Amino acid sequence: MSKLTKKIGVFRLVVSGVVFLFVIILGYFYTGYLFPYSYNQAEADVATSSDEVVFVAPVLDKEAYDLKLWQIANATTSKPVPEVASSTASTTPKVPSLWPVKTVYPNVGAILPGKRIIAYYGNLYSTKMGVLGEYPEAEMFRRLDEEIKKWEEADPNTPVQPALDYIAVTAQGSAGEDGMYRFRMPDTEIEKVLAMAERKKAIVILEVQPGLSPIQKEIEALEPYLKLPQVHLAIDPEFCMKDGRKPGIYIGSVSGSEVNTAINYLSRIVKENNLPPKVLIVHRFTQRMVTNALTIKPTAEVQVVMDMDGWGHQARKLNTYQQFIYSEPVQFTGFKLFYKNDYKEENSRIMTPAEVLKIKPQPLFIQYQ
Repeated sequence: MSKLTKKIGVFRLVVSGVVFLFVIILGYFYTGYLFPYSYNQAEADVATSSDEVVFVAPVLDKEAYDLKLWQIANATTSKPVPEVASSTASTTPKVPSLWPVKTVYPNVGAILPGKRIIAYYGNLYSTKMGVLGEYPEAEMFRRLDEEIKKWEEADPNTPVQPALDYIAVTAQGSAGEDGMYRFRMPDTEIEKVLAMAERKKAIVILEVQPGLSPIQKEIEALEPYLKLPQVHLAIDPEFCMKDGRKPGIYIGSVSGSEVNTAINYLSRIVKENNLPPKVLIVHRFTQRMVTNALTIKPTAEVQVVMDMDGWGHQARKLNTYQQFIYSEPVQFTGFKLFYKNDYKEENSRIMTPAEVLKIKPQPLFIQYQ
């Protein structure tokens, strides 16, 4: 064999080795193995599918929800004890309890009854309408934090949801250009409250005092804000006037039908914008303020709070709650506390969280003015 032939043979051997090494390296990058073992496609498919993220829609824990409702209705943290049939039991029919209310379950993301809303109420243009406008932002939040701490200590089983309750439509003593005896806050003022609430991780409640204007018209004017997930709604029937009477002289009213119109309107907004449930607050301290209250129907998208809005001596406030909130159950309840008006009557003072928590059902919305 010539030297040339030997050299060609060695060259071919080297080339073959390089090609073989290249195939091994290529196989490693393709299969993940250093050596060309057989690649099990079935096992790969299983591994791939097991790593996939499958979205599972959250569901409401109805058992926990019902338990919380029962505890709120009975002002307790215990669990209900099942009744045991007894041959010696009384034959007297048991009077059914008004609370908890049997109504629709909310969609996932509802605030109530898992949290208690503690709200500061007012208007930025006025130092007399409530603490929200009475103090500078830092001082207002300092005071709100103090109240929140008191509620957390009084009821550690119910977390607090801070809120700014802003009067976005205020009743007026003068007719105004359109004769409606109400003033709509400018967008700039509403946006100031939204920014304040965001800094505190608070929700915003837009309060409506429509004067002579139709209540639904005033609500619809706030739709751009009601489309936001953190914004909720309150109706003040005291200033919902009928028959052309001026607000502030007579106490106004809304009907159950008007409240249902607002509920259905909010429900549509929630559905169309894929929002968590809204809270609708309706204030009340007389029978006439809300007519046909028992016809009010909460939905899965809207939770309804009937708020005791009266001021004065503790005994009078509790009586108002019993007469106009407890006796006509809708869904949830609220209780208003006045820093000034609750001291106007002799021996009167503002109630403490511990005192309010003795009420049955326990209010889940607390508004400070």
